Amino acid sequence: MSVYITGAYRTPVGIKNGMFKEIGAAELAAPVIKTLYANLDSPPDEVILGNVTGPGGNIARLSALLAGLPDTVPGLTVDRQCSSGLEAIRIGASLIHSGQADLIIAGGCESSSTSPRPEKAIFSPDYIGDPEMGIAAEWLAAREHISRKEQDDFAIRSYKRYYESYDQGFFQNEVIPVHGIKADESAVKKRPIEKMAGRAKAAFQTGGTVTAINSSAHNDAACAVTITSKANRGLKIIGSAAAGADPNFPAATPVPAIKKLLQQTCLTPSDIDLWEINEAFAVKILYTARELTIPLEKINVFGGGIALGHPYGASGAMLALRLFYGMPHKLAKYGVAAVGSAGGIGVAMLFEYVN
Repeated sequence: MSVYITGAYRTPVGIKNGMFKEIGAAELAAPVIKTLYANLDSPPDEVILGNVTGPGGNIARLSALLAGLPDTVPGLTVDRQCSSGLEAIRIGASLIHSGQADLIIAGGCESSSTSPRPEKAIFSPDYIGDPEMGIAAEWLAAREHISRKEQDDFAIRSYKRYYESYDQGFFQNEVIPVHGIKADESAVKKRPIEKMAGRAKAAFQTGGTVTAINSSAHNDAACAVTITSKANRGLKIIGSAAAGADPNFPAATPVPAIKKLLQQTCLTPSDIDLWEINEAFAVKILYTARELTIPLEKINVFGGGIALGHPYGASGAMLALRLFYGMPHKLAKYGVAAVGSAGGIGVAMLFEYVN
């Protein structure tokens, strides 16, 4: 049974304690779900959302009810840290492929601004290692000899690609306004990124290479897609994979997940036309590109999380959304979305554009 993504929307992305500072995660997700639902002929069988920082409860169920969906539609909330939004899509696709559902809305939401969590959760036992994500990125950069300049150059590339895409109106059709706000906060606050990259101090370790410019911010946003078996065109989901690795190097985990996915689908990195890999840190992309021999020209060609933001639970879904709009725009046949997550878990998903 073939499974397709036939619709995809997101909210604008806000910066923590910025334009969405008083709007909770479910309130961000509701207008996205409402818009997807308005384009359907029948209610979905399920709403599945990723969420990382709270406030707890079943945010998918609450969001669906806020969106006006019938109370007969259940909700499931997923926490696989930064890959939660992509994992929600993966679960939805699996339910449809197994015949347990025909139509699902899946994605993720995050409100760093209103999160009740005072500090990071525990992802790994102390005897294995459970570093802060920024420190872990520093360790990967040191282990792999990835320089500050390489990371800054990639960050500048991400910002330039994002601003170019924004100015050309590429994101216009995918964004659902929230309280009248339609512009991403990073687009409103354009910055002289080259100067800032050079002046930025190490954010996590004295003398380190990871800065506030070559890593992502804390953000607020929601994103969701429609997944169905009742289609013969759109973004076809070909396969997916999750892989575990050393929790001390979470930024390295897209690599084993992608390798597993490509092995399952009998493809090589050179077969993939577009890559969307979550930019929590520039070092993550540089390491993945080097290990898999992927040209940077194929990765995050519309800009990524360093420029746009990283709303944890929504970020994985935003990668799928980007491929949904980006693959037909670039006439790409195959695209891969991949995320590396806290605790040492990677998730990857392969798509084919069918017109």
